[in-house]
Amino acid sequence: MGKLDGQVAFITGAARGQGRSHALRLAQEGADIIAVDLCAQIDTVQYPLATPDDLAETARLVEALDRRIFTQIADVRDRPALQAAFDAGVAELGPVRIVLANAGIAPISLDPPAGEWQDVIDVNLTGVHNTVEVARAALVENGQGGAIVITSSTAGLVGIGGRNPGSLGYAAAKHGVVGLMRLYANHLAPHSIRVNTVHPTGVNTPMIMNDAMQDFLNRAETEGNSPLQNALPVPVLQPEDISNAIAWLVSDEARYITGVTLPVDAGFVNKK
Repeated sequence: MGKLDGQVAFITGAARGQGRSHALRLAQEGADIIAVDLCAQIDTVQYPLATPDDLAETARLVEALDRRIFTQIADVRDRPALQAAFDAGVAELGPVRIVLANAGIAPISLDPPAGEWQDVIDVNLTGVHNTVEVARAALVENGQGGAIVITSSTAGLVGIGGRNPGSLGYAAAKHGVVGLMRLYANHLAPHSIRVNTVHPTGVNTPMIMNDAMQDFLNRAETEGNSPLQNALPVPVLQPEDISNAIAWLVSDEARYITGVTLPVDAGFVNKK
């Protein structure tokens, strides 16, 4: 028996990285998964984004756990397309009780292209708003409560990052989703729907472990302004460290926890 038996989770950015890890962790606890990802490149992002093959691999791994999964390629910036993906997943798997607004980009370049600010705001802030909105009415109508977790960052709690538009936009978006979370937590509480944010430090995913990000971090280190200095003696976390926290946060073990900003950060924020 898993603590999420019989529930359906809607996860954005599920093709790889933290999103795939969350899908697998929730499936281990008995949830079925609606997995959505862009599976295409955004021009201002300096590292390769997920592919359709990545999303297919997420599906294979979930099915290997004997859970059901519905996958669809959709852009969180496109609310009608995201709504269509959500509705198709519900038709296939049943009503959603869990929403993970996980999709995000980090277009942090030493030579920023035009549009970097707008793209990160559109994906990391507007995309979160769209994700909650396409699920909100269904969660309320189900009448069984639910849990929404928005992936923010340590950059959503403290003033870290570079001066380039992508870095500024990333911090602004990750702070902005905290405001969204707090409003949604109040608006949805009468329906027993809980809303929280998680705030990871650096995590071992393609968003962090790529040449463009390493160039950015190396320059910051040289300037004595490294944004990744955890208190605990670990340079980066593993995706499952965040997934374990989320699996608890969406379960009945956390049934009265709502409106909180939960760092999963090896002491990074406290050190700041």
